[in-house]
Amino acid sequence: MSIIKAPLLFAGSKGEKHLYALYDSGANLSCIHPDALENLEMPVSLGRTRLIGTASEGHYIEVNHAVRLDFYMDDILLSDEFLVVPGLSEEVIIGAATMQKWRIKLDFEHDKAIVD
Repeated sequence: MSIIKAPLLFAGSKGEKHLYALYDSGANLSCIHPDALENLEMPVSLGRTRLIGTASEGHYIEVNHAVRLDFYMDDILLSDEFLVVPGLSEEVIIGAATMQKWRIKLDFEHDKAIVD
């Protein structure tokens, strides 16, 4: 199994910064670590707690906030909602829904993600 992880420029209402994003076709939704939001964007309450399943059977994470962010791949502006996930192992995870929405293809031979 190959992993594709790359620095991307993220932009929010409070500023912009480069964050390392892991492309994960096994994750349905895109996620961001709460610490990565500093000087970037204010999270918004989801209203109700969401229980997000993990790869560990029977293990769920409570998610209470989300954030909408712009991000750039190869100078192409993309935008999506990211769940704010406490204890996330990565700064950002780009999930399958975001990849489908923006037609992002994973090229494991060359270890890169491409906007089609």
